[in-house]
Amino acid sequence: MPLPPAAARQLTHTRVVTCQGFEREDGLWDIEGHIVDTKAYSFPNADRGGTLAAGEPLHSMRIRLTIDSNMRIHAAAQSTEYSPYHYCHQVEHFCKNLVGQHIGPGWTRKVKTLMGSSSGCTHITELLGPVATTAFQTLVKARSEHTAQPPEPSQPTTPPRLLNTCHALQATSPVVKGLWPAFYQGE
Repeated sequence: MPLPPAAARQLTHTRVVTCQGFEREDGLWDIEGHIVDTKAYSFPNADRGGTLAAGEPLHSMRIRLTIDSNMRIHAAAQSTEYSPYHYCHQVEHFCKNLVGQHIGPGWTRKVKTLMGSSSGCTHITELLGPVATTAFQTLVKARSEHTAQPPEPSQPTTPPRLLNTCHALQATSPVVKGLWPAFYQGE
């Protein structure tokens, strides 16, 4: 369903976040994120030649995490292509703090501890949220191919990891009734 019609307005800011997952030939996975911020107006900026033109990226930053099928990070690299200050380019080594970490529960808190505040870049730290989601989505097929055959319906099973993680997958939804009837809790 589309959004309701908007009031009269004028564009001032655009943020584009793009995330992609790649299967590598060596059995690892590259997850890449890119964030771009642009303004619809020109404004003064001493570090970028005096004026930042409308439509020119204020921020353009990338991160790549190389992970295994268990979501453990083997390598991390980031790049600041555009930033409002030259000094921003000095944070590119902080992503190395992510090597050895596991993407999973507590990820946001972990990222803020390792990359947040004055230890890194706010924009890269924010980008690591959708990068983690992209990692999960990238590995869905690979993980399902390595899962054992489903047990017989009479055997007890553990709830799927996705159960109760969103509205559509709550235990009382018709989606759960169709996918995992043993865990359906509706009427």
